[in-house]
Amino acid sequence: MQTVKNPSQKTKAFANIETRVFVTALLLLTAVLIVCGALSYCIPQGAFERDEAGLILADTYHEDGISGIAPWRVLTAPIRVYASEDALTIIMISVFLLVMSGVFNLLEKTGGIRIFIGRLIYRLRDRGGPVVCLTVLIFMLFGSFFGMFEELVTLLPIIIMMVVSMGMDTMTGLGSCLLAACFGFSAAITNPFSVGLASQVADHPLSAGVWLRLVFFAITYVTLCSFLMLHLKRIERDPKSSPSYEIDLVRKQTMNEEVVKTSVNETKIFRVYSVFFLLQMAVLILIASVRAIADLAIPILAASFLISGTVCGLLVSERKRDVALHLGKGAAAMLPAVLIIAFASSAKLVMTESGIMDTIMFRVIQLLDGRNKFLAVLLIYFLILFLQMFIGSASAKIFLVMPVVMPISMALGLSPSLVILAYCMADGFTDVILPTNPVLLVGLSMANISYVKWVKWTWKLQVLIFFLTIAVLFFGVAIGY
Repeated sequence: MQTVKNPSQKTKAFANIETRVFVTALLLLTAVLIVCGALSYCIPQGAFERDEAGLILADTYHEDGISGIAPWRVLTAPIRVYASEDALTIIMISVFLLVMSGVFNLLEKTGGIRIFIGRLIYRLRDRGGPVVCLTVLIFMLFGSFFGMFEELVTLLPIIIMMVVSMGMDTMTGLGSCLLAACFGFSAAITNPFSVGLASQVADHPLSAGVWLRLVFFAITYVTLCSFLMLHLKRIERDPKSSPSYEIDLVRKQTMNEEVVKTSVNETKIFRVYSVFFLLQMAVLILIASVRAIADLAIPILAASFLISGTVCGLLVSERKRDVALHLGKGAAAMLPAVLIIAFASSAKLVMTESGIMDTIMFRVIQLLDGRNKFLAVLLIYFLILFLQMFIGSASAKIFLVMPVVMPISMALGLSPSLVILAYCMADGFTDVILPTNPVLLVGLSMANISYVKWVKWTWKLQVLIFFLTIAVLFFGVAIGY
């Protein structure tokens, strides 16, 4: 087996947020907090009665006068949120994100991700056309089950080298890696960073509604494979039709300079991390199958990843102290995201303390009452799509929109499973089309492909996926999913 020299040298650590992106998100969420506080001086206080499960009881809304919240309470909300009724959930999910980030960084630094997936792909490299579909399936599975996206992009040079050496082109490599990882993340089955967190915030079992997520995953997989197969047929007829034709000519000439010999330690690393991923898959299946432990999905996943990841790191690392170092650096890279979560969660705190949360929900329910559910789920979908342009963090958007959207949706007769599915669809696919996404820009830079070429190559696929997601959501509404 051959591997690309330092394939991750141009990529960032998992979950490492660009300063510009972080500042933009923080400023936007601060503005949201200020607006929420200002609304308390315009909107009357009101409240619904709720049952023991916290669900809104119909026809129980009552309204009082306007009483604005003190400015100091708005400014201190990101701190006080850790003492609110949602504090335990926020702290638990923040710890979960820190643990997952640390473990994934450990896997990346010790070569676990690169070697494990690299070997799987390399064994398929002599099988012609089907290798693309198999590669797409592997990357989508890792994105859909484990929430991997950024980590998988570090393998892009390996995939490009492999497909180009087989007579294909760089665009096929980008589709098999970058698109596949993103589409898998978006067509989430148990993705802990979207389905997992949203289920936790909504107090909804992770396994609920999993069958439609599986169906959507299959639809997405077939769609992406069909797109890539049509592209391969087109460049087979006319190689110059490939957007990367000239780049690939140079790449083929220099390919021998871009490879190095396999490390002797790779076999051990591959075996150790094979056990790791199989164990995590077993844990995910267990959580999805046993409803009694569904409420403990997040802490169980965190403990499983941390314990087994640390053990695997100790087994493959020559310097044992590096394990703690990699875990610490990975967790540190997630700290900005944890801060963003605190700010996002504060919006609910400000609206709840000022007494306008239920009033806003009551007005929205009144507005949508009597209208069909198809419109309601479409509005939720477009709301998250809009926020995606400004807030790339999946977890931040969950804490921002779920506390408001979920009660409204349930009052309108939409199930939590459908809302979570709509969230996953709207959150992920645009990551490989919006120029504000740093992972997309890093991937295109590694492949030496311009953003304009990328958009021209993928825009039809994105339009198709957009309509497919709406069709699946409407199907969910029609069958009462």
